[in-house]
Amino acid sequence: MTEQEYTKDLKIALQKQVKAIRELTNLLKSSPKPNSEEKRLIDENTKALYQVIRKTGQDVTSILEDMTITKPLPVPQTPSTIPVQDNIGPVRPPSMPRFQTPPKKFRDFKREIGVTELEKKIIKRLKKKKPKVVEKKMQEPSGYVRISNKFFAGIAKSLNKKQMFITLKRDLIKANIKHISGGYVAMILFTTMLAAIAGLLIFIFLLFFSFSIDWPIITMFDGEMKARMLNTFWIIFLMPIATFLLMYSYPSMERKHTANKIDQELPFATIHMSAISASLVEPSKIFSIILSTKEYPNLEKEFTKLLNEINVYGYDLVTALRNVAFNNPSQKLAELFNGLATTINSGGDLPTFFDKRAQTLLFDYRLERERYTKTAETFMDIYISLVIAAPMILMLLLIMMRVSGLGVALSTGTITLMMILGVSMINVLFLVFLQLKQPTT
Repeated sequence: MTEQEYTKDLKIALQKQVKAIRELTNLLKSSPKPNSEEKRLIDENTKALYQVIRKTGQDVTSILEDMTITKPLPVPQTPSTIPVQDNIGPVRPPSMPRFQTPPKKFRDFKREIGVTELEKKIIKRLKKKKPKVVEKKMQEPSGYVRISNKFFAGIAKSLNKKQMFITLKRDLIKANIKHISGGYVAMILFTTMLAAIAGLLIFIFLLFFSFSIDWPIITMFDGEMKARMLNTFWIIFLMPIATFLLMYSYPSMERKHTANKIDQELPFATIHMSAISASLVEPSKIFSIILSTKEYPNLEKEFTKLLNEINVYGYDLVTALRNVAFNNPSQKLAELFNGLATTINSGGDLPTFFDKRAQTLLFDYRLERERYTKTAETFMDIYISLVIAAPMILMLLLIMMRVSGLGVALSTGTITLMMILGVSMINVLFLVFLQLKQPTT
């Protein structure tokens, strides 16, 4: 063999050894459960890698020996070395020279060449596990929930079987609200009862008192009591109905709000998962690594649910992905989990899957940002018309009506107060709307 061929073989052997050492390091970094199938597979792969490292070390040694420049010249045969034929038997051919056994020091080096002392120290240090800090969180129900259950636990239990409250239960789970369905229904009923009592008290108050813009604001009512009762009787029914509808729709609104926040973080988390999956780690480890970064607070709850399905309830990864996708507030995250489960079942390429899904999610994210910008521009024009032009025209009209004596004659202070309150309410409504529509990132 020529020198170039020796160099090529040596390079290939060294590359195999470096690759085997890298794979061995990645395996030793993982921390599987004791007495698990994953632990057994990692041990078998570790032993196989040790053998590969030793074998490549032997190949490197043999190549280096063959590449020795100075080789001994062949010893010519002398007449004394030629065997003499006798009458006892046939002539035996001269024995071939055997490979001499290397010295002990060289044999020890050859045995140790697979893993050096420095590598052994590194492996030993990697095997040392850091103590895990276990955080235990115990949350007891509040006093308000306990009182609600005391009064309406039985009624709430019977109402949970109806379809409208089954939908409420699904919204509670998806919105990550820390209330069970029965407790929340009991709280709705108890709050509605308090609202009915408050509405009755306000109705009684309005029977004897009235409000006015001028000072004093609260005065005794001196009109007909029957007409007053008919004008204010609706408050008794409005307050409990509005309270019930608000508390019933709150889980649905919270679910949509949580879904929006998850959708804002999902494109960047998917890019992160694509980079992690390229290192060929076990798929469930991807979510553990994402959780350890603490960069995605809204996705953290969903990934924690997924790991609990695997580590606590004992489901496999595909089943856990489908369960979490079913109880997920975000449609995009549910599609990601279902697609990941299908890819794992079919043996697809995870880095390619995450990369393609990240491109789609990032494109949707940019469209959402552009849509929000257009909406903000439209409402800016509406805001200028309502808050700047409309109050000035209305104030001028009221002053002209007061001077001419037409219509309702309001004082200057009353007109000023009405304009301030109107502009303030419009500003509050616009701020709330923009805050609800604004992306979280």
